[in-house]
Amino acid sequence: MDRFKEKTRKRVRRHRHIRRRVVGTAERPRLCVFRSLRHIYAQIIDDAAGNTLAAASTQAPSIRSSLAGGANKEAAIAVGKRIAEAALEKGIKQESQQEQKKRKP
Repeated sequence: MDRFKEKTRKRVRRHRHIRRRVVGTAERPRLCVFRSLRHIYAQIIDDAAGNTLAAASTQAPSIRSSLAGGANKEAAIAVGKRIAEAALEKGIKQESQQEQKKRKP
């Protein structure tokens, strides 16, 4: 199998595995973060209604003007602050998070 197809297949499998356990509701929506090589995107999603409640990315003019690069630590902090402000404006105080279990030795 082509290595790029294999890489994509594994990424999709991981995504499905996580999405089975993490579901966003109106009271506690899901936070979805995607990082490409150039930009960082964050969304707060209500899966029950199928709506994106808030979004922020490094492509937004307000964030882009204050950054030198697109997908570094400073960009992640700026996007995090912006998504938090947008969530508070909508009255969202909690979002669902993935539970991480410790492996047995």
